[in-house]
Amino acid sequence: MSVKELRFDVVVIGGGPGGQKAAVQASKAGKRVLLVDRESAVGGECVHRGTIPSKTLRQCGLNYMHWTRDFVNQAAGEQCQLAMATLMRRQSAVTCAHERYMSRQMERNAIVIWRGHASFTGPHSLEVKAVDGTRRPVNADVIVLATGSRPRTPPNVPVDHENILDSDSILSLGYLPKSMLVLGAGVIACEFASVFAALGVKVTIIDKGDRPLAFLDSELTTRFVAEFEKLGGAFLGRRNIAKVEFDGVSQVELALEGGEVLRADKLLCALGRVAQVSGLALEKAGLAVNPRGTIDVDENCATSVPGIYAVGDVIGPPALAATSMEQGRRAVRHALRLPPMGVSSTTPVGIYTIPEMSSVGMTEAEAVARTGGVLVGRAKFAELARGHINGDEGGILKLVCDSAGRKVLGAQILGDGATELIHVAQMAIATGQDIDVFIDNVFNFPTFAEAYLVAALDVLEQRQALARAA
Repeated sequence: MSVKELRFDVVVIGGGPGGQKAAVQASKAGKRVLLVDRESAVGGECVHRGTIPSKTLRQCGLNYMHWTRDFVNQAAGEQCQLAMATLMRRQSAVTCAHERYMSRQMERNAIVIWRGHASFTGPHSLEVKAVDGTRRPVNADVIVLATGSRPRTPPNVPVDHENILDSDSILSLGYLPKSMLVLGAGVIACEFASVFAALGVKVTIIDKGDRPLAFLDSELTTRFVAEFEKLGGAFLGRRNIAKVEFDGVSQVELALEGGEVLRADKLLCALGRVAQVSGLALEKAGLAVNPRGTIDVDENCATSVPGIYAVGDVIGPPALAATSMEQGRRAVRHALRLPPMGVSSTTPVGIYTIPEMSSVGMTEAEAVARTGGVLVGRAKFAELARGHINGDEGGILKLVCDSAGRKVLGAQILGDGATELIHVAQMAIATGQDIDVFIDNVFNFPTFAEAYLVAALDVLEQRQALARAA
């Protein structure tokens, strides 16, 4: 390209979920689009080291757990060895398939892709440095930052990516260790901890909080810990790290404040992620990160500099692939003065632990704090035929309703298919459905979806009891 040709209508930095959808939206609007990404294939952290590989590993762990439970007796099960290479081949196959799909989508939409590292030289100008050192200037009226995040590593945890790992390098394990310590009790920590426990690894979660996933309904997290312990795992709350080191032979030693020392073959540091902004030279564009290390944006994902937008992990929570995609589309539509998308504020949260957990709307505690009183309907999977069939008798579905037992305010689910089931509640909340919608309709049998009927009948029974008492 000549220097004159190095101008695009829209430049997107980062090829993850948010960047990809931003680029496609701009292309469909008839704009000339450049996507700059450091990876050899599009997809970002989500495809290469995050959502896709970790959820593939989870599915393998779940399948293995079900197989050993249903078809292998305990004596044989104790000797059953699962080759990590088999898991990695499956993970690689799924990742490559998704890469191919995304690459074809980029090609169909005539999106130009440059491999390299982009940095600002001005508010609407960038320099892209390729792997071979070649530097190319580029200008654009609209620039979308979708650079994602990287694992956060505190100074007292010397990650070496072999014995002491982060959430990226954990996916490169060459074999299944016998034991593992997991620092942190957030989404990433709990997902990996439960997956490796299901694969037969003795896993211990250590965190400073008194329960994992503190943003979730406490009833769900209590049940999660119980299910995690059934897999052979342990949760140690209210613990602070003093020192972490590899003993130089075969084990990692974790010293806690108070003198307690834990040892395991591997340690996973999963203490959150930080926005990936290094090397962008944000100051040359007139931008800076906030005290949390993320970029401030408004409701349209616009930064303080006209024409520059930011989406996904780089702007902070909720940092989900689904919300990043929506932010990418929304940002470009605003930048190009296209009609805004009608997006509901009711966004579900899905956590791919074993068992799965999902939540939408208000938790029981939040509803009580905001409205003063609620009725809660519960359906235990142990009371469902599908729960017996699947061997999932620890699951539960909760429907949180107003004090009259009419309006659905929220739902929380733990168990098989929780991240799929939650969308039924999402639609009910988004459309303002009465709780009776679950009672007045027929559900397939046997299904987990039937739990909505059971939970709604529980609310109805409470409602009728209140009416009789009045």
